[in-house]
Amino acid sequence: MYGLWKPRVLGAWKVPVTGPVIFAVNHSHNIDGPMVMGVAPRPTHFLIKKEAFIGPLDPFLLGIGQVKVDRHTTDRTAITQALGVLENGGVLGIFPEGTRGEGDFAALRAGLAYFAVRGGAPIVPVAVLGSSDRPGRLVKGLPPLRSRVDVVFGDPFEAGDGSGRRTRKALDEATERIQKQLTAHLEHARRLTGRR
Repeated sequence: MYGLWKPRVLGAWKVPVTGPVIFAVNHSHNIDGPMVMGVAPRPTHFLIKKEAFIGPLDPFLLGIGQVKVDRHTTDRTAITQALGVLENGGVLGIFPEGTRGEGDFAALRAGLAYFAVRGGAPIVPVAVLGSSDRPGRLVKGLPPLRSRVDVVFGDPFEAGDGSGRRTRKALDEATERIQKQLTAHLEHARRLTGRR
């Protein structure tokens, strides 16, 4: 990432040094996940749609510990692998919107709340800004080479209410709490970086 673009990483010191952690990352461009993996202070295992595991990318992504997920069904294998990352004290990366979009955390899926509550892991909000500002001249699908991309890590927070409940109502309430925290972090990151 540092060879192709100019990442500016802010708040990496906020990431807990040990123990399970979930990175909740906004997603507006294909490079958001690789950018976070490349600049994060700890190795990160992302939940990645199975469609990305094609050709030589399949063994590569599996080899670096990424988790293949089928977004169109309840993928028990992916759930077990993701919970295993957390049980082993690792970092799980999730795009809580489920798919690439505006990257504004407007439409969260319940998966993030489930992993946070079930895995007992704090969530660290991560805002990637500048990856979708304008297309590159050489490769239209990528930001211009050597352009600045900001990655802003936020304060860790707990998704649950402390009760340990995992009912549908508890997860819905956790999702609401998460959305407020992530939206606030994104606004803070935009002010901090001067990006809108």
